[in-house]
Amino acid sequence: MKLMRVGTAGTERPALLDPQGVLRDLSGVVPDIDGALLADDEALGRVRAAAASGDLPVLDATGLRVGPPLARIGKIVCIGLNYHDHARETGVEPPAEPVVFFKAADTVVGPYDTVLVPRRSEKTDWEVELAVVIGRTARYLESARDGLAHVAGYAVAHDVSEREFQIERGGTWDKGKNCETFNPLGPWLVTADEVADPQDLPLRLWVNGELKQNGTTAEQIFPVGEVVRYVSQFMTLYPGDVINTGTPAGVAMGEPEPKPYLRAGDVVELEIGGLGRQRQEFKDA
Repeated sequence: MKLMRVGTAGTERPALLDPQGVLRDLSGVVPDIDGALLADDEALGRVRAAAASGDLPVLDATGLRVGPPLARIGKIVCIGLNYHDHARETGVEPPAEPVVFFKAADTVVGPYDTVLVPRRSEKTDWEVELAVVIGRTARYLESARDGLAHVAGYAVAHDVSEREFQIERGGTWDKGKNCETFNPLGPWLVTADEVADPQDLPLRLWVNGELKQNGTTAEQIFPVGEVVRYVSQFMTLYPGDVINTGTPAGVAMGEPEPKPYLRAGDVVELEIGGLGRQRQEFKDA
């Protein structure tokens, strides 16, 4: 299923994109798309049955905002330097273990919402990423297979980053990762049963129409199942938590000087095969 949330920010309603590309209203079946739903097999069964019936009300998508496809996110765990080609372009050795950091849940916005360039920013960068949404409580998992079994679905994430704040201002990466609007998510939460192989997904990103990133999840150093297993050794993952699994080569930081960091007026578009496409205009905060 392609689960969605649509409407004004803060008042989104649950929806579904059917196989014919028609937007359907789920608000009569479930109250929202969140961790409680993803952990409830009975409720998910009702959604599947309603979708299969073809009787869900049609929503007019004209002018309707698409919000992030997941409400009440608990935490966003991020994996850094998780693509062989991205490690090469940044001039570092592939990590022996996953690099883990966090983004605050309040950085999440819809896939077509405006992204704000922080004040005094000179190095705002782009990163297309595969987001993994947890559907079952995960703690001390024993195998990558167990990791995949705890995944409810997948989405497109834009891990917007401010490199000066991240790298040059001391401390951890968090300063450059948690600026307002720095995690567009969606448009869809695609349930795991519709993603045959999360290690065979193409990722692409364009800036002002120019292709910048053109990668594949096959290049991941630590694949999705292993990432979930690994993270569960250090923290409990709950339904509705999100893991951003890293970005392929092609970020501004990896380009020659002068590096083409983002400015107000730039337009970024990004997509992952089968998971949908985003578009953001950048403006000054």
